[in-house]
Amino acid sequence: MKRTLLFVVAAFSLLACSPSRTPLKVMTFNVRVGMANDHENSWQYRRKAAADMILDQRPAVFGVQEAVDFQLDYFLEQCPMYQCVGVGREDGVKGGEHMSVFYDTTRIALLDWGTYWLSETPDVPSLGWDAACKRTATWTLLKDLSCNKEFFFVNTHLDHMGEVARQNGLALIVERIGKMNPNGNPMILTGDFNVYPEDPCLTDLRKMMTDAWETAPEIDEGPTWHDWGKVSGTRHIDYIFYSGFPKCTSLARVTQSYDNVPFVSDHYPVVAVLE
Repeated sequence: MKRTLLFVVAAFSLLACSPSRTPLKVMTFNVRVGMANDHENSWQYRRKAAADMILDQRPAVFGVQEAVDFQLDYFLEQCPMYQCVGVGREDGVKGGEHMSVFYDTTRIALLDWGTYWLSETPDVPSLGWDAACKRTATWTLLKDLSCNKEFFFVNTHLDHMGEVARQNGLALIVERIGKMNPNGNPMILTGDFNVYPEDPCLTDLRKMMTDAWETAPEIDEGPTWHDWGKVSGTRHIDYIFYSGFPKCTSLARVTQSYDNVPFVSDHYPVVAVLE
């Protein structure tokens, strides 16, 4: 009887942390830099809609691109269950755009984090190769409190002009991912890569990680950068890659409007659910 009881307790313990019961919802979101003069799509008119989208989607973790400090502050104010880490790409403090990682503190604990620059001198604020802008990657080591498992989450934004900068920047991320994870913890990489899926700069990354666009059983085909509704087609430039998770059960663009605002950004957020 005692042995049977122990078996039942153990079974329930495993069930409580079963991947099917604790799916991890993640998101990548290029928020469109807040200083841009986008007329009716400027930040002041869409900021509440953007925050409401986050609250509605409620990802456990998400990475943002192009966000400046007052946009981050607004998200933290409106979405108090989240905290974030990241630095400004211009000075390593607050200056310029942040590739910050947000995490839901009711589900996720932050264990460690850092930022490096996609350049020949990655440990200091710097411009890399033929890039038009300084580019960074923010990495985090997180713990899923629902099952006490650790995983890495990395967020980046590759250059929109420099082909060499995209190639070498992503190669640097691949190299650092390999070195930072000797124990083989699950890993997630999100970002605006500014390339279409067939671009050769993704080749080495695909050897190490899985593209959620290619493995989700159902995907929402369409552009992720839409330029305020002007872009059509099916190709995307925003990505969620993963390793160490058995599968991705869904991937979708967030295309609905919030608060009667047509677009939360000039990119659609992309959401994936990982087991």
